[in-house]
Order: sequence, then structure tokens, then C-alpha cells
Amino acid sequence: MITFSIITITYNASQVLPATLSSVMAQTCKDVEHIIIDGASADDTVALAEAYRKKNLMEASLHRVIVVSEPDKGLYDAMNKGIAMATGDYVLFLNAGDTFPAPDTLEMVEAAVGDGEELPAVLYGDTDIVDADGNFLRHRHLMAPRKLSWRSFLKGMLVCHQAFYARTDLATLTPYYLDYRYSAAVDWCIRIMRLGAKRNLAMRNTGMVVAHYLDGGMTNQHHKDSLRERFHIMCHHYGLIPTAIMHLWFAIRNYIRKKS
Repeated sequence: MITFSIITITYNASQVLPATLSSVMAQTCKDVEHIIIDGASADDTVALAEAYRKKNLMEASLHRVIVVSEPDKGLYDAMNKGIAMATGDYVLFLNAGDTFPAPDTLEMVEAAVGDGEELPAVLYGDTDIVDADGNFLRHRHLMAPRKLSWRSFLKGMLVCHQAFYARTDLATLTPYYLDYRYSAAVDWCIRIMRLGAKRNLAMRNTGMVVAHYLDGGMTNQHHKDSLRERFHIMCHHYGLIPTAIMHLWFAIRNYIRKKS
């Protein structure tokens, strides 16, 4: 039986957090640890998280809920705190406003791994974009590939961060670099996959949508800065020339899309 550690990062997120908490609590998979790392919010975020934790206790849920609220050094520092606390087989990030597509999502993800099989380095799937009311807006424009390797991200971040379930033992050895402000998740995913490849571990496509991503996240709000960081990250992992050629193709593809 596979166990999951869900990490939710919050800061003044009282408007969007309830949808995330309800989605996690509705999961029929019982082997769930939900770690909420809050950056000392000034609104009702912590009160909502604590009420959710107590509700899980009162309803005898098998979900284990941990709430931490303290100042941090930003989003990726908070994510590292969550990873350090995780005890499940896999760690995944479901930030405030993000949700699971269905109550049985985690059970379906678990079913992608055979009995007695060595746990893949990564379990992954597709992502749909939703609005604040949970209404479907569109499929993510990059679809998860049938086969994934660390080299796949030269073509872009083919798997959304929320749809990337990493083995916790690998994640613990691969903290987020705090030098990046907006795109550390790209670098983190690549490093997780490289470590998995060194250990000859599989990457498993679940063949399903595993995350609903709230439209308009932090990276979307700082798009140009994010693109600069991503270029630097890709150069580091794949080299300048392959990265430059691929970005030229991205520009041509976007131009064609706009003209069509």
C-alpha cells in the first residue's frame, strides 16, 4: 500500500484554501499525510487550516494533518520545510486553490503501481486548469508524455508541478534551490528525474488527469522573470546550444499559433 504526503503552501490564502482542504479531505485513499506550511499569514488562513485539522480528528479520519505557521524565506523555502517533514512514500504539492479532479484520484494513482513492484521514481499525469469556483477552463497546453525522462524537459515543463509525484526519499535528497524565485520547481523536477535515472528507477505515467491547477499562479504573475530563470536552468542541465535551439523553436511555434 502506497502512502502519500501532500504539501500545501499558504500565505494569506483564506479565499482559495477551502477548496484545497475539501478536496484532500474527500480523498478515499486513507494513507494520506497533509502538511500545511504557512508563512505567518495575517488573514484567516491558519484558522481555516486548524479547523480542518481538528475536523479530521473529530471525524476519525485516517488522514494525518500537520499545520505549521511561521515566517519563511519564500515559497521554495516553505516547500523544503514540507519535504523535511514528509513521511509518505510519495510527496506531492497541492498549493492553496489547487485540487484533485475526483475523490478517488490518489487511489487511481496508487493503482498505477503493481503489487510488489519497486516504487517508480516519479508518478505523473496531466493537469487541467480551473477557475476559483473549480470550473474547467482548459487542458494544460503541454501534455504529459507517454514516456518521461530527465531529458524530456528540454522541450518545456511537460509535467505540471502539481502532477509530479516524487518518491520522498529522492525528494529529501533534492531540496529546492533558493536562488531561484519563480522556476525552482523546473530545476527540482529535473534533478529528481536525474537521480531516479541514476538508480535505474522507472517514471510512471498514470494515464489520467491528476491535478486541477488554479488559473493565475505566482509564476504566471511573473511570466518574464520565470522565463529567464527557466532558460538559465535549461542551460545548466542541457547546455547552451540545445537550449537556444529549442527556444528558437518555441518562438516560431508561438508565432505560428498566433497567426493561425
